[in-house]
Amino acid sequence: MSCVSLTTDYGLVDGFVAACHGVLLRLAPGVPIVDVTHLVPRGDVRRGSAVLASTVPHLPSGAAHVAVVDPGVGTARRALAVRAPGGFLVGPDNGLLLPGAEVLGGVLAAVDLTVPAGTPATFHGRDVFVPAAAALLAGRPLDTLGTPADPESLVRLPALLARVSTGPGGTRLESEVLLVDTFGNVALAAPAELLAEAGLRPGARARLTRPPPSRALGADGADGAVGPLGSVELAVGVTFGSVRPGELVLHADSSGLAAVARRDGDAARALGLAPGDRVVVTPL
Repeated sequence: MSCVSLTTDYGLVDGFVAACHGVLLRLAPGVPIVDVTHLVPRGDVRRGSAVLASTVPHLPSGAAHVAVVDPGVGTARRALAVRAPGGFLVGPDNGLLLPGAEVLGGVLAAVDLTVPAGTPATFHGRDVFVPAAAALLAGRPLDTLGTPADPESLVRLPALLARVSTGPGGTRLESEVLLVDTFGNVALAAPAELLAEAGLRPGARARLTRPPPSRALGADGADGAVGPLGSVELAVGVTFGSVRPGELVLHADSSGLAAVARRDGDAARALGLAPGDRVVVTPL
């Protein structure tokens, strides 16, 4: 027996999560349920995908991971079940699942789940995805749950910028912001290995710049913000404690990504950064 994980944007106010738990308890009694989060911002497929991919490697092998951030529910978008070497992923075909599948070893097979006639159009988490996950954990073959889908045809989110480049100003790391967590830590799309490649090793100093286009901040540039087209100096460290309270640090985070944090503070607010923003980091 493994487990079922749930990652959704359902929130905690309504009964949506409880309904999914209830279906699982009826169809797969005794199977542990892991609630990854139900607070993905509504409809934010990119954020849900990033949270899923950073979490599933640490859950038991063979688990069925249900992810539902599904603005297209009830439309022509496919409902998927995917098999990877490390487990199953179930959810909408909108780019949400593939990063998680990749960290679990890649897509081995996929099916377009059969949606029974009469199924309500607006709650596939309860009525399609959770039952599929329960069936998979009970040993039902993937290919009996729907129509085979070519793994190459599955929807992928647009790739985010993450590269090391060399120009007249020297070597630099260019990256888009992948996500901002509840502490205000800024995870970049760049794998942590790119830090060393760009000469950004612990103990060094760096300059972070936001080139255009950029979201403008308030006129006062409060809280030490970089501001539009501005830049700020920061340390390259190992952890938050590598710098003094209130200072910024560039480091490799627990998910293996380059990240910017502010000790005892909110780096995203200080820098005015949000997912999708672009930054350039150069060693000093």
